[in-house]
Amino acid sequence: MAKRIKNPYRAWRRYRGREQSCTTLQKVFDYATNRFTERVAYQYVDGGQQYTYGQFRRKVEQLSMRMTRFGIKHGDRVAIFSQNMPNWVVAFFSATVYGRVAVPILPDSSENELTNILNHSESKVLFISQRLMPKLSEECRKKLTLIVDIESFEFLKKDKDEFKCNGWVKDPNPDDLATIIYTSGTTGKAKGVMLSHRNICHNLAASFKAQPAFEKDRFLSILPAAHAYEMNVSTIYSFYAGATCYTLQKPPTPTILLSAMKKVRPTIVCSVPLIIEKVVKNSVWPTIYKSRILSWAERHIPHILHRFIGHRMVQTFGGKLKFFGVGGAKLDPAVEAFLKDCHFPYAVGYGLTETAPLVCNLMVGKRKKAGTIGCASYGVEIRLDNVNPANGEGEIVCRGNNVMLGYYKDPERTVQVLDDEGWFHTSDVATVDADGYYSIKGRLNNTILGPSGENIYPEEIEQVINNIEGVEESLVMERDGKLVALVKFQDNALNWDQATEDKWFEELEARKNAIMEWVNKTVGKNSKIREVDAMKEPFEKTATQKIRRFKYKDSHGDEPEKPKDK
Repeated sequence: MAKRIKNPYRAWRRYRGREQSCTTLQKVFDYATNRFTERVAYQYVDGGQQYTYGQFRRKVEQLSMRMTRFGIKHGDRVAIFSQNMPNWVVAFFSATVYGRVAVPILPDSSENELTNILNHSESKVLFISQRLMPKLSEECRKKLTLIVDIESFEFLKKDKDEFKCNGWVKDPNPDDLATIIYTSGTTGKAKGVMLSHRNICHNLAASFKAQPAFEKDRFLSILPAAHAYEMNVSTIYSFYAGATCYTLQKPPTPTILLSAMKKVRPTIVCSVPLIIEKVVKNSVWPTIYKSRILSWAERHIPHILHRFIGHRMVQTFGGKLKFFGVGGAKLDPAVEAFLKDCHFPYAVGYGLTETAPLVCNLMVGKRKKAGTIGCASYGVEIRLDNVNPANGEGEIVCRGNNVMLGYYKDPERTVQVLDDEGWFHTSDVATVDADGYYSIKGRLNNTILGPSGENIYPEEIEQVINNIEGVEESLVMERDGKLVALVKFQDNALNWDQATEDKWFEELEARKNAIMEWVNKTVGKNSKIREVDAMKEPFEKTATQKIRRFKYKDSHGDEPEKPKDK
């Protein structure tokens, strides 16, 4: 049983040697399972699939031995296609601890995406959940040596010809490949990001430097474990810290999430901006505006009101929250300024799958500058390349032990982003102030060139649109030389069942004109929009809730054409 930690500073000293010794996932595995044997490592929020660190070790060893009997050796690819669950982590460690390579696949991947990833990675083993089984094609089924039901670890397919007991394994080295994470990001064709053991272990150390976690901490996992952010900053970091990680059995809807918060009373949660933005915009702010007393307090004693609201929000999230991480996309500056004034324990992180993922962080309790992504994370060098002297904007490039090995089987795209000196080119445009705080402006691939050669960042215009009442989200693009905004209104803003009625079209046109008028009054002259189109269905998004922009390049919205008068 691990000793109780009373003094955080003494605990920090006790953990100081861990960074030097835990240089591979095999060493992280040995460290955690030997030190925290009797503590609970993973379990469902409502119970089930519970593992102490000791039980977790025995299950991983058992599963690895079974794969060894079918010739699954070091270097072989082991794919994991499942929703979050404690067994997901068992499957991951049963591969990486013994020199095999884990291939996590996002659970919302289509049948075609699953097939492409399995074929491209040449995976020999697939851990899959029952609910995702229909996406597994017969073609892939025939090629796999083992198919394992991840919920019971029953072997659904065993290639008896491979039963040779020659799956030799070995302790991995820091620079050995640990995992291939496939990501299409927001720009299309999937890339297999190769992360080494050193990449992941460096990120664990950087996470501890940013937000120390210990045995008594409780993590709540709400994002897909197959994404680098959730995997390395939450799911595996909790293991590194000796903490307990709780997993939801259902999608994190507001009702499910709030219920889980009350049961678990988490201390650490990793999230995306959309979740906390919805809480503030759809619940907190409307409550203030609809109350005469709260509206008066907002005008006359806002700081007192905001401190009270911040306390109530923490209580809503279980009452023990000390770290609410926001990453994967840019947090709305207005929401962030509100959270800062409320003293809500939020933190902002910036990174990419290619950097395992941490590059920058703005942490709880530190001097915050709303709208920035903070300073360089531990052990990461950052600079801006090709800086525009007029506005100080340049591309973020970074270097460190967090930077990937490259893209799997894709040397051409690898050399486009990794130079000879090890600098990774992120394609994110930012500025940096005198204190080393970076502010993202947009992505190079999304930048629109204005009529006078100026850069227009659609993300900045979208932030203005998204803060308009009744708007859920938006996407700004160039069409025929003019800026067009695709807007998804909130469900209660437009009744699409009445889309054939004249009154509906009048209301829609009024809303579109109001958006255009407000935006063009707010933004600079080069960022004015010329058209607004309404979207009926939500935008298709990545795992971290970023809109897949390439899907809407030629989109003209979903609104029907107004019927002509007879």
